Amino acid sequence: MRPPSVDSLARSLAGTGLPHPLLVDIAREAIAAGDVEGAGDRADALRRSLLQPVINATGVLLHTNLGRAPLAWQQAAQPTNLELDLATGKRGSRTDHAGRLLARACGAEAALVVNNNAAAVLLVLAALAHGREVAVSRGESVEIGGSFRVPEVMEQSGARLVDVGTTNRTRVGDYRRAVERAGADVAVLLKVHPSNYRIEGFTEDVDVASLATVGVPVVVDLGSGLLDAACPWLPEGPPAWLAGEPAARQALEAGAGLVTFSGDKLLGGPQAGIIAGRADLVATCAAHPLARALRPGGLVLGALQDVALTYLRRDGLALPFWRMATAPVSELQARAAAVVAVLEPAVAAGLGITIVLTEAVPGAGSLPGRTIASAGLALSGDRLSELRAGPGLPVIARVHEGRTWLDLRSVDPGDDEALAAALTALTGRSPSAAPQSGEG
Repeated sequence: MRPPSVDSLARSLAGTGLPHPLLVDIAREAIAAGDVEGAGDRADALRRSLLQPVINATGVLLHTNLGRAPLAWQQAAQPTNLELDLATGKRGSRTDHAGRLLARACGAEAALVVNNNAAAVLLVLAALAHGREVAVSRGESVEIGGSFRVPEVMEQSGARLVDVGTTNRTRVGDYRRAVERAGADVAVLLKVHPSNYRIEGFTEDVDVASLATVGVPVVVDLGSGLLDAACPWLPEGPPAWLAGEPAARQALEAGAGLVTFSGDKLLGGPQAGIIAGRADLVATCAAHPLARALRPGGLVLGALQDVALTYLRRDGLALPFWRMATAPVSELQARAAAVVAVLEPAVAAGLGITIVLTEAVPGAGSLPGRTIASAGLALSGDRLSELRAGPGLPVIARVHEGRTWLDLRSVDPGDDEALAAALTALTGRSPSAAPQSGEG
């Protein structure tokens, strides 16, 4: 039997919602492979490979594979004063808006925004230490996600790495000796927060206040983006799981010249890198040619400005990350019960569904080893691939002890109805009604 024409097969796939040029490519591939009947599956596979919303039921709040901090931001399709000073009518700086607010929020003299924290570290080293030496503890010469290695970033910046101390123990005297040996050639003391691992046992490191006595500018790569250890934006103050996490305000107060951190981790904003601290050092970074190459776009800056204003209003619960991270376990249990309640008894029984207590984690390399008490649902067996491939929003879960666990701490309450629909779809039925937990 003769295969259909490419055009007719492509037109038959129009219901997928994909643009016609992509459907033509799929039709050609299917015909060439002798798989005309599978063209629809090919189109669905392509559609599902595109960026789309998912339900994060992993219990990892800042899941790197799922975009880290969830954030809604909408901007009108209008020009903005991105690089215009409205007071003078002259050209301004695109990072002044969000940068000024972030500096105020963490107690810095000034701040500069780039496109991620790796870029922030690279720019700081290139601007302050190109052709000179940077002292780093051997215990902080780390690799984090995406093969970001401190020695390699140092090399790309043009600075020279000087290892001090040992892997498990570094003292302030180690930094002093490095400076004495190199004299004025040590431009920066770099302290790196080992955010994705811990060294325990016979260990010692040097705090920022002690480093500040050495007489060389101290740069602290905080990574995770906690603005203030006191968390004045939360009604109940800092949660217990944040204990000991270094914060921008306290690092600057202790004598750091600059701090760098991410926008999409504990800050709860869009992907960005923030450099904050002394005005002269920030200005040096802003004047470096790399600053233009690493600058973010207007949409990111608009979202980051909104996040900064939220912190200054001390309204942290307006940010999705902090709402999810601080929700009481009782609220999560009530939501779990509400999801179960809308399932038909036969569906719940068939899934072997139960309400469980779980442990969520901050994620994205923040607070390694720390957990947050949580609650959710558990299903019999491994249903991960079915939940990802369901007809509605893909649900990303995890398997634990032979069961599929859905941790509600990382699920937005607005997605509970879609979660119930996804569970029902596992059995081929339809949910009876939307979950009504009665919780905010």
